[in-house]
Order: sequence, then structure tokens, then C-alpha cells
Amino acid sequence: MKITDILDKNSIVEELISQDKKGVLEELVSVLVENGRLMDKEKALEVLLERERLGSTGIGDGIAIPHGKLKGIKGLVCSFGRSSKGINFQSTDEKPTHLFFLLLAPEDSAGEHLKALARLSRLLKDSQFRKRLTEANSKEKTYHIIAEEDENY
Repeated sequence: MKITDILDKNSIVEELISQDKKGVLEELVSVLVENGRLMDKEKALEVLLERERLGSTGIGDGIAIPHGKLKGIKGLVCSFGRSSKGINFQSTDEKPTHLFFLLLAPEDSAGEHLKALARLSRLLKDSQFRKRLTEANSKEKTYHIIAEEDENY
């Protein structure tokens, strides 16, 4: 599975406006709803916030991968957002989070959900990849960087 199979250019937020966790999740879900990739914004937010209550999906190094399983969607969906300033996402390293990959999976898709999380984690371990994402200045450039890295693995 490639990240570009579940993420498209229109699901990228170049610069997040929100200053808190809930706002970031709302922005990242909203872009999926606006592009017809997700129907129930409120249910998606509920699932994501519930997952965050179990423990932050901020994994350190300026990265968060908020994720959850949602009833009624046909396949995996992903959005990406960046915050130049950084947001307190209660990350494991207690540092601001800058890069966000939001992932929603159908309720019955444990295998695909875990594969996507593993792939994102693997890609994001590369500090040069993270740096390039941080410096990208357009949706197109961001998508190109992700697609290029996706091909290398």
C-alpha cells in the first residue's frame, strides 16, 4: 500500500490555522468532507477525540498520526496538514507538533489500518523527509514530496 493510494492533493492543508488539538482534527476532517471522501464530520471527530483520550497520537519529532476506525466508510482515507508554528498535541516528547497525517479506516479493516500506520511511521522516521515536508510551499509540492518518498519504499 502506498500513502498516495489514500491521500490526494485536495486532502492537504498547507498551513493549519488551528492552535489546539481539537481544531487541528476539525480542519483535517473538514478537508476530507469538502472533497467528498468522508460524509459524517461529527462522527469522525468523535472517533478521533475518543482515540486521543486513550493516549496522544503525537509520536514525537514534530509528528502526529491521529487515527481511528469509522463505521460507514468504504476504504481508508487520509489527510495531511502542516503547522509552521507548531501545536501542543501532547506529544510523547512534549515538543510542538508540525506535521499531521490523519487516517480513518473502516471499522472492519484492522489489517489495512495497521499497514497504513506502519507505512506512515516508516516514512516519517526519515528526518530529511520531515524537513522537506516542513519546507514545502504548496499543496502540489507537498504531494510531490510524499509521492516521491512513497516510491522509494
